[in-house]
Amino acid sequence: MSTHDWIVPDWPAPARVRALITTRAGGVSRGAYAGLNLGFGSGDDAGDVARNRANLRQWLPAEPLWLRQVHETAVVEADVTEGSPEADAALARRSGRVCAVLTADCLPLLLCDAGGTVVAAVHAGWRGLCAGVIEQTLRAMNSPPQELLAYLGPAIGPGAYEVGAEVRDAFIAADPGGESAVAFKPGKPGKFYAEIYALARQRLARAGVVKVYGGGYCTYTERERFYSYRRDGATGRMASLIWMET
Repeated sequence: MSTHDWIVPDWPAPARVRALITTRAGGVSRGAYAGLNLGFGSGDDAGDVARNRANLRQWLPAEPLWLRQVHETAVVEADVTEGSPEADAALARRSGRVCAVLTADCLPLLLCDAGGTVVAAVHAGWRGLCAGVIEQTLRAMNSPPQELLAYLGPAIGPGAYEVGAEVRDAFIAADPGGESAVAFKPGKPGKFYAEIYALARQRLARAGVVKVYGGGYCTYTERERFYSYRRDGATGRMASLIWMET
């Protein structure tokens, strides 16, 4: 797997919990999508995406549950769900069921409990993050928050994620304590630079999750390693995956 330059999360998860985050490395996609593009609907050749997914599948115990992500808060149980459900998070309690989310600037969040009994993958763009996709997933996992571990996968960094004032206002309105304001730095008039990692950490801490890892990448600036929709427009998608072994 090291030859792929993929990311294996560095976190103290139970031994039976396995996680993997792909990068651009490997794959057969060409042009703007060059590398291991895993996103159907990205504009890439469907045959190339299918071949890329087949390449990834060799490293997994089963075909992932691929979601139709819509920047909202629905969570599905991979144990009992088939097809491509419309949701932005998936969880599993059975071994061999692979939860996955696709991203190209949005934050992928991986979760597990200390006992190795439940795992989850979350797609958290700013809309889903503000609307509560993390909290919704934590409720569905139904584990004591102090027993949960979280890993923040590669997302757009704070120096590149310029947003309008309406984004900052939405987070502050959803945060009576006002702490989310510190995750926004002034940019051009009417604009702010948002730190999506900080916003996610705030949401996790508020829910009682204190074991949080990762969050050190920038998909926008690390051009050779990551896809970035904000940077390129036409671009591929990376997968963040988590599952449990028997």
